[in-house]
Amino acid sequence: MTKFKELGLNFEIMKGLKDLGFEEPTPIQEKTIPFILESKGDLIALAQTGTGKTAAFGLPILNQTKAKGLQTIVLCPTRELCIQISKDLKTYAKYSKNISITPVYGGERIDIQIRALRRGTNIVVGTPGRVCDLIRRGDLKLQSIKWLVLDEADEMLDMGFKEDLDAVLEQTPADRQTLLFSATMSRSVSSIAKQYMTKAHEISVSDKNIGADNISHEYYVVHARDRFEALKRILDSLPGVYGILFCRTRRETQEVADKLKQAHYETEAMHGDISQTMRTKIMDRFRQKRIHLLVATDVAARGIDVSDLSHIINYNLPDKNEIYTHRSGRTGRAQKSGVSISILNMREVGKIRRIEAMLGKKFKHKQVPNGKIILNNQIDNFIKDVEGSNIYKGKDDDSYQEIVKKLKEVKKEDLIKYFIDVKFGHFINNYQNSRNLNANPSRSFSDRREPKDRSSLDENSMDLRINFGKRNGFNVKGLFSLINSNKSLHGIVVGKIDLRQEYSIFSVEKEMVPHVIKFLSQSSFRGRKVNIEISNENPDYRAPSRRSRNGNRNKYRGSRSRNGYQGRSRKR
Repeated sequence: MTKFKELGLNFEIMKGLKDLGFEEPTPIQEKTIPFILESKGDLIALAQTGTGKTAAFGLPILNQTKAKGLQTIVLCPTRELCIQISKDLKTYAKYSKNISITPVYGGERIDIQIRALRRGTNIVVGTPGRVCDLIRRGDLKLQSIKWLVLDEADEMLDMGFKEDLDAVLEQTPADRQTLLFSATMSRSVSSIAKQYMTKAHEISVSDKNIGADNISHEYYVVHARDRFEALKRILDSLPGVYGILFCRTRRETQEVADKLKQAHYETEAMHGDISQTMRTKIMDRFRQKRIHLLVATDVAARGIDVSDLSHIINYNLPDKNEIYTHRSGRTGRAQKSGVSISILNMREVGKIRRIEAMLGKKFKHKQVPNGKIILNNQIDNFIKDVEGSNIYKGKDDDSYQEIVKKLKEVKKEDLIKYFIDVKFGHFINNYQNSRNLNANPSRSFSDRREPKDRSSLDENSMDLRINFGKRNGFNVKGLFSLINSNKSLHGIVVGKIDLRQEYSIFSVEKEMVPHVIKFLSQSSFRGRKVNIEISNENPDYRAPSRRSRNGNRNKYRGSRSRNGYQGRSRKR
């Protein structure tokens, strides 16, 4: 196993690494550090979140920073990541003399940052927007830099910083060394590399996070309306949870955080509308574990570097599968284990299958815990805390003995009952008659496979054929719009949906077939009348008579169609 001392870093850098307890480099560090120390060529380094990229470019640059003046510009997508990179570089340069590092980012007074630049600095770490502002003002000049680092290049491009990046890169000298770090080699990243890099050497580590083997992946399936209630039960079943809850939008992030706080969970929101001063306070409290759960958007979470998170929770799956890897990679670090949890509605299970294939790991389908499980977990955790506590250490034993003496006068049974009511009463009351939140269709989500023959298909469902397909602009959203436009059909379960060119097939519960046919036949789509009937692809199909169409005669063996979407129409 390679050691840091074998990579050619100077004494000052090695002394700082020793203080941090760093001995062995991560794979990306092991490959990148020698290249930057020995070569002046451009570099593309592909590695996921949590693989130690800051040290991969920071250590060799710090090792070679000797003269006065600005020598390095590091561009990154968010304020949080900017602050974190600056903090890490300052830690690595603890014993390196006269090296100055200045972060510049939006959300803070620009005049303070200008004064810091005028005092002189060797390394500037900044977000593209603020760097452009400082260049336009004439307060940041990049003509003398030796190293240009693009960290999280894919994220900067996804966030719309292409024009800002172009403007910054045009201000840098042609003989600079460009170091591009990215999780993926997307088309836009390739474009930046072709335009601004020369014969770049490429280094790639495994697509998995370095801590991926330490992460277990779990998912729960519920109806969309039960998502928040399921979240509370999951949190209650995990006493001592310390992690990040990911939401898609700023609005959802704030709403979920507010509802959790109202329910007395120790949590705060982190999104783009939070001021920088408040962000700093929230992160300080989070690192001190005074906040146990941070509710965040993907963008706001960039740069949050906390190594001992126990859980990552996906309140919604991200739009891009690769982002799941970024999220889950925030736990399971520093050789510790972690858990990534996803809360799904029925139509999202197929997406989990694609993420499984991408990661090469099987996800565990779990049941939303009931009251009994939650209470048992809470009691077990309390007993563990009691057994591991030093409650008498440093205390006045006489005072404790006086209290013990008085409590002995209370009946043991009454004392236990009172203790249970105070400590666990709200769990008992909340979940005493709690309903089952698990949304399992007639076939189990945990083992969804194509059946070997028709006889193994679910007999409680039946395929229907509707006279609209892709050629008519018909899609899943259109089908559910049709269903939801009929009050009598609200809440019905829709199984798999197969969109063909000229028509579509979808499955519903057999007992609902007459109602679906009756009410959808009275509807229209884009001015064209709906024609719906039992699909002739059902086994044992016979052309339905008028009576059988109304559900009074023939029995049909049900099946589900292929290529699956599934879900439930909205109840109102």
